[in-house]
Amino acid sequence: MTEKQPASIPLGINLSFCVKRWVTPDLWAPIVREQLGLDLVQLSFDLVDPTWPEDVLADCAKDIRNAAERYGITVHSAFIGLAHYTFNQLLHPEPRLRDIAEEWMKKAYRFAADAGIYRVGGPLGAVASGIDGKELDSIPAAEYDDLIARMGRLSRTAKECGIVELYVEPTPMRREWPWTVAQAKRMAADLAGSPVPWKYCVDWGHATFEPLYGRDRAGMAEWFEALAPDIGMVHLQQTDFQYDRHWDFSESGAVDPGEAAALQRRFGLADRPAFLEVFYPFERDDLSILKALKHSISMLKPAFAQEGLRENH
Repeated sequence: MTEKQPASIPLGINLSFCVKRWVTPDLWAPIVREQLGLDLVQLSFDLVDPTWPEDVLADCAKDIRNAAERYGITVHSAFIGLAHYTFNQLLHPEPRLRDIAEEWMKKAYRFAADAGIYRVGGPLGAVASGIDGKELDSIPAAEYDDLIARMGRLSRTAKECGIVELYVEPTPMRREWPWTVAQAKRMAADLAGSPVPWKYCVDWGHATFEPLYGRDRAGMAEWFEALAPDIGMVHLQQTDFQYDRHWDFSESGAVDPGEAAALQRRFGLADRPAFLEVFYPFERDDLSILKALKHSISMLKPAFAQEGLRENH
């Protein structure tokens, strides 16, 4: 009897693990292809700052294209990384700094397209904290309207650059947007018809954050079910649902690879890529990181990369 196996989910890795280590394509490409056995990556702008001089950026873009071709790697997308994320970006209280963040993103689109990367995204920003320490349930209406206007302009610029898809990564913080399913649905509706579509990147450490959502409500199923048509990718990490850990799968946590892959298939998202996104202390030794990554991929591949038919007699 022939039994069809579950659909294969494209499995890749975000290059966050390379920060301050394997910082050029001739270093990260052989690790991804030859040591991890992957052919799909997501560039982190922690490795390339789109505000660098134009001649430097042109060489960086060429190096990425050449390495990707040489090692048979697809660079699916580029995400903002940790460095730029530390700023308040498009929701900074000072409008001039929002303008700078908007220009930063436009430069990121231009660089990505030059490097042969046609999808860009990440978290959008954060409003400032109040001096009383109290966090509201949503950002102010004026801030939201300004954000949507900026995203509209960014979509038009992305279209001019040749970008085909933009991503918002929801984060589990009240000062960022969106952090609930309802907010994400509203944003998707308000951005419908953008020249370049805005999609969501949902993260296993974000949607499951129990201190914010509560133990009964935290989980990926709600996000998958409500936002499936607007989800463009998934970020994988090991976590304990108590913080956004970004551990690899050599750590003990609450995310089971088989269950994670099954949930993605259950909601019709098997065609959306899943990227392992892990961060390491800068002082940790390189060899232990490579070993941990290999172990993690060996756990994820059987769950996500199933394909073909199995013969049962």
